Amino acid sequence: MWLDRLAGQQHSGSPSPQPNSRPISPMPRRTSSARGPYLTSQRPGISSRGSTLSLLSNDSSSSLLASSKRANGSTLKQSSTVDDAPDPEEILARILGPTPDSPVSDEGQAWRITDDDLEFDFDFGGLALHELATQEGAQEEETYKSQTVEDYERDKAKFEELHRSIQACDDILSSVETNLTSFRNDLAAVSADIESLQARSTALNVRLENRKAVEKGLGPVVEELSVSPLVVSKISEGHIDEAWVKVLAEVDKRATNHKKNAQQIQSKAMADTGPLLEKLILKAIERIRDFLVAQIKALRSPQINAQIIQQQNFLKFKDLFSFLQRHQPVLGGEICLAYMNTMRWYYLNQFTRYAKALEKIKLHILDKNDVLGHDDVSRRATVLSSSKLAGAPHDAFNLGRRIDMLKTNNQVALSSYLAEEDQSMHYLEVPFRNFNLALIDNATAEYTFLAAFFTPALSFSAISRHFNYIFEPTFSMGQGLTKQLVADTFDGLGLLLCVRLNQHFVFELQRRRIPAVDGYINGTAMVLWPRLQMVMDAHCESVKTLTAALPSRAPSAASAKAASAAPHVITQRFGQLLHGILALSTEFGDDEPVVISLRRLRTDMEGFLTKVAHATLGADKRKRDRFLYNNYSLILTIISDVGGKLAIEQQEHFEELKLGVQESV
Repeated sequence: MWLDRLAGQQHSGSPSPQPNSRPISPMPRRTSSARGPYLTSQRPGISSRGSTLSLLSNDSSSSLLASSKRANGSTLKQSSTVDDAPDPEEILARILGPTPDSPVSDEGQAWRITDDDLEFDFDFGGLALHELATQEGAQEEETYKSQTVEDYERDKAKFEELHRSIQACDDILSSVETNLTSFRNDLAAVSADIESLQARSTALNVRLENRKAVEKGLGPVVEELSVSPLVVSKISEGHIDEAWVKVLAEVDKRATNHKKNAQQIQSKAMADTGPLLEKLILKAIERIRDFLVAQIKALRSPQINAQIIQQQNFLKFKDLFSFLQRHQPVLGGEICLAYMNTMRWYYLNQFTRYAKALEKIKLHILDKNDVLGHDDVSRRATVLSSSKLAGAPHDAFNLGRRIDMLKTNNQVALSSYLAEEDQSMHYLEVPFRNFNLALIDNATAEYTFLAAFFTPALSFSAISRHFNYIFEPTFSMGQGLTKQLVADTFDGLGLLLCVRLNQHFVFELQRRRIPAVDGYINGTAMVLWPRLQMVMDAHCESVKTLTAALPSRAPSAASAKAASAAPHVITQRFGQLLHGILALSTEFGDDEPVVISLRRLRTDMEGFLTKVAHATLGADKRKRDRFLYNNYSLILTIISDVGGKLAIEQQEHFEELKLGVQESV
């Protein structure tokens, strides 16, 4: 590069110009005195406007002192700023070596600006700055001194080093250029690939949209005209589970659509699909029949819980019966009948065993000797099998804690094992409640199952008929048990308790929305109410009999004087019986049959007390009124803590009777 040019200039006899500098004129350089009014001291032999190329610095080889022109020829004083940075000209001098013209002594002084230089008055000779600069360039050209061979030889090593550095830079730049060119080519290839991919992506999107459109139109048709081998294998040999039910629903849907389309569209594909779907349906019917028959047989296994099988094996596959009922209604009816007969036997067998367990509970026997007007009230105990055993004494007229059975939150029936092991004495409402509570719970579960399993294949009226068919013998046995419990009893409070329990069962069935048991509940009520009415009539007859047995003649004066005005023992019994009936009627109105019987018994009791007063106290009206007052007060005291409409009526009535005899007392 540059060394070649320098060598060419040497052979031609012309000096080599300074690298990186302006072209040097062959004219001799003018001295500094002719350059202008002021120029900073410079290194001789080097142009002040030239620049030296260096690998270490880009600084200029000379600097001009910034000066300002003083107006009206006044002297402008400037203060020089001391700079600690190295002088760039000194650095160049160390690199290039001393020039031939440079003086050996006072080298530092020739390159520094002194205070005298700053105090120098500028005189441009009336020239403008651009004229002065032009004149200075012409003077530099005139005063140029050509470089000698010795100078060139002396600086040759430096120029060669500079040439090698530049050549290394050229090599590096060439490598960078090659890399950049390769990168540009690679980038162009990537760009072309991206464009190709974009074009392919656009084409694929178009094809995808076209396929979607075609699939949307042809998909349903293809599905209707084809049956997957997996579907055939699943229906024919697969295990019956939830997945099997889903596949069956798909086959049923295709068969239904095929029947609709076969009448409108005639094609070979549809003609071939029809027989295959028919065979699949027949195979599915066969497998459903076998599955349901196996589950029905499981219900007849000993010690089996039918509700578990119903929940796990029937309700999970209720769609199977609907499918069977649609395609083979005769077979569906036979399966339904087989299930009903099985459950009819199941419930009858289970409740027969439970009733036998309840028969072992020991019960208090209240017979005709426990009526209100009987003096010698005997205490007996027995069981439902009618074996007579001596039991704990009981009170036929005191309700006591028997009412807790209506208030308890325990809605679980007594188990057969506990009933057989129980040795304590109970009243008739205990077996009645446990049997009917268990019956209602099972009836609720069965009706709920029937409504869930056979709907929508069967109507609700058909489901109710099936339910009644299943529970008919069990309901008959339940009513037979109730008749056995109340047939010979004179326990009026126990009968009324059974009536209230039966009414609670009605409310519970209404809450559960089980209307199919209403017939059994009404039949039980028709057994209880007449027997309660008969017991109330027996109480009235006993009081009438006792009243008729009183002497009609007035007692002697001595007997009347010795007679006590204390309440009669029958009054105590009547008050307790009245309290029990009122306590069991707090939530009910005054239009029940027991209310009429109670008013009739109250009238008979009032007549009995009046006749007792005359028969024992004679003509002493004051003592008779005191006797009646004491009896009425005792009744009021016993029933005073009872609430309800009927209780208030009775309390007001006996309060009026009490006030009627209070004045004479």
